[in-house]
Amino acid sequence: SGTRSQLLDHLNLGEYLVRVYDLASSQAIYSRGYSTYFNEWQTTDEAIAGIFRTFHETVRFPYPKAPVQVTISRRDKQMVFHEVFATTIDPNAPTQVHRESHAYGFKSTKLVDNGPPQNKVDLVILGDGYTKKDMEKFQADAKHFAETLLATSPFKERKMDFNVWMIDVESAQSGIDKPDKNEWKDTPLGTMYNTFGSARYVLTEENRRLRDIASAVPYDAIAILLNDNRYGGGGIYNLYETCYTQSDTKGQEWQMDYVFVHEFGHSFAGLGDEYYTSQVSYVDFYAKGIEPWEPNLTALNDPATLKWKDLAAKDTPIPTPWEKSVFDTLEAARAKLDRLAPDYYAKREPLYRQAQDILKNSKYAGKVGAFEGAGYVSKGVYRPAIDCRMFSLSLVGFDPVCSAAIERMIDYYVK
Repeated sequence: SGTRSQLLDHLNLGEYLVRVYDLASSQAIYSRGYSTYFNEWQTTDEAIAGIFRTFHETVRFPYPKAPVQVTISRRDKQMVFHEVFATTIDPNAPTQVHRESHAYGFKSTKLVDNGPPQNKVDLVILGDGYTKKDMEKFQADAKHFAETLLATSPFKERKMDFNVWMIDVESAQSGIDKPDKNEWKDTPLGTMYNTFGSARYVLTEENRRLRDIASAVPYDAIAILLNDNRYGGGGIYNLYETCYTQSDTKGQEWQMDYVFVHEFGHSFAGLGDEYYTSQVSYVDFYAKGIEPWEPNLTALNDPATLKWKDLAAKDTPIPTPWEKSVFDTLEAARAKLDRLAPDYYAKREPLYRQAQDILKNSKYAGKVGAFEGAGYVSKGVYRPAIDCRMFSLSLVGFDPVCSAAIERMIDYYVK
């Protein structure tokens, strides 16, 4: 897996940047941007209160032929990278490179085969909370979500550039952890609802086990399917995505397809959340007035230099007007509803329909502009379109800016 032709990453995505230098010549031979569980945790109330926690992370790079220096840099508030870690690795030193194989023996199957991994996007789908008896369900789920992703533009038009694997990860118990319900499950990947205090946010801290299990196949991207019926998921750039696979309410099954594709937008293409009214655990995730690194968010410090100006029509005003105050009123009413209550969807429906009407019928619907409200904040951050898979809970497609970012990432791996 991995690109063979673009070893130096020029996409400028991610909170972190790993660089690899040939030790003898000091020449840069590899770089890659990525984000982490840790950098999200740092924006929570817990971290801001001064509590210390430790999370282990992984960086991947091609096996070097000779000794190398590996550095990790982190963005500051101005989005400038600064080195925070450096080490030297000699690939021939037995004390530095551990060569043992952590094989778990789980069965792997290639669902989509379009050619050698070195010039394809290789997606591996894992399951968590699936027992041996649940394995047929996992296999059906993996096939369903692979088909869903590759039927969504722009992935649909580039489906021949993808390989998809699934690994039958077997759990001792069905379902995953729900701390708010005091429900705990023994699962290999340790996925958990209530990440950072959000009932719907699902991540895992079992980084090493996740990497060991995924390494049974060549992979560029990881998707973790959750054998659970609570709405939820998560996605971190160049790390992994998670998605629930059962609906607790008849008629809402489509939301699983929304979540899978939305979270893949985060983890694969580095897309930012364009919504701003849903409850999140982050505090000041984006610094005021600083241009976000995400390709679909902007602080709009200078409308004349809009980062996606080439996709906006000349007659579209920047910033772009829309019925924000009415939309915000509807979303405020929805936010007061208890998402876990049995009548949640019945109460949400009229509010949801009115909000969708605004997004579909606004004057600049379908146009690329700069619509205020994005990145978890109502003011000061703008999105490219009034609606997008990264904005509303719906099966609407990706806006042109997000689609272009996805295409660039596919090209990174295959060209």
